[in-house]
Amino acid sequence: MTYHLDNATARHVVLALQGLADRPDRAFGPDGLADLIDRLGFVQLDSIRWVERAQHMTLFARNQTYRPKDLARLYEKKRGLFENWTHDSSVIPAKFYRYWRHKFVRHGARLESRFNRWQGEGFSTHCEPLLKRITEQGPLRSRDLEQADGQRAADREMWQWHDGKAALEYLWRIGELDITRREGFQKVYDLPKNCIKPDHLDARVSEDEFIDCACSAALDRLGFGTAGDIARYFDLVSIAEAKAWLDAQSTNRVIDVTVEAVNGHSRPLHARADIASVIAQLPPLPTRIRALSPFDPVIRDRKRLAWLFCFDYRIEIYVPAEKRIWGYYVFPLLEGDRVVGRIDMRAVRAHDALEIKKLWWEPKVKAGAGRMARLEAELVRQCRLADVSRVEWLEGSRD
Repeated sequence: MTYHLDNATARHVVLALQGLADRPDRAFGPDGLADLIDRLGFVQLDSIRWVERAQHMTLFARNQTYRPKDLARLYEKKRGLFENWTHDSSVIPAKFYRYWRHKFVRHGARLESRFNRWQGEGFSTHCEPLLKRITEQGPLRSRDLEQADGQRAADREMWQWHDGKAALEYLWRIGELDITRREGFQKVYDLPKNCIKPDHLDARVSEDEFIDCACSAALDRLGFGTAGDIARYFDLVSIAEAKAWLDAQSTNRVIDVTVEAVNGHSRPLHARADIASVIAQLPPLPTRIRALSPFDPVIRDRKRLAWLFCFDYRIEIYVPAEKRIWGYYVFPLLEGDRVVGRIDMRAVRAHDALEIKKLWWEPKVKAGAGRMARLEAELVRQCRLADVSRVEWLEGSRD
């Protein structure tokens, strides 16, 4: 008989596996942040600091004693993380570096072709000299490079790079360079041997071990899903490889399940074999409201978010202002196991305020006194994260 998860249980499983069922006010132990990122598998980075940057909001949503300096310490001092590509630039547990070596090889030729299309072939002539310079002189930022055309980076289009910057990015993406730290949000490039601890740098795994880890680690963090869900989680393997992996697994690793969608229909999926044990040990979900980053792992897969949580979301950064439905950078609001609304807010540090431009509740969600109190408490916590002292509701924000 196929194991079945009703919708409420399925949502609870997802939130628990993604660290959102933990007590958000618990104190981190010495290894608490590393353990949390290990549970997630990666944390996506983003340069936009509308309240705080995405990586900090993702971690703060799970533990509200977290502060941005904690991530810098783990990444840059303890070398517990490395930075590379999942769906975008992310910090990843250093123990996974051995698996990313396969990504470097697999994507190398494709990336070279893409960079030639984006930047022109000139960037490749800079690769060897830049490796030599970093080997001899140490870490390098793109702004340290002289631009042959004399054009300042500030005068370029947003995605237009000079050849030296393109070469640094390409070398990083294929594993020839690593990121030793961020200054502001600018990458500082160095050799991997200076950024990755030897036990992780020197480790190697076979192709079969790589595929097995990529798929099993994804399913462990998803709880259940399709071959596509598994492949997309880390973006390390193809859907075909994930499907072949699922087909090869015995029932002591993967089982067939059905999962109820919000519309009441059941979906046939695959689950980790211990899913019943996971369900039996689910902790109660926090009742507080929490603002989630648009790049939070629970939010990132929009299709899964829609059928499981009945929440239709897209980020509208690149949508012309007149065509936006919600706003430039709008945050989903999680309460218990439901995404109950979204909020357009921004930390305006010049005003020492978290400014609320607009609040929307989802259909059938009532803005009662208790819910509003929980939202106000979360906004105070967001002020603390953003290092501003007050919440300011702008005119029309509550309409």
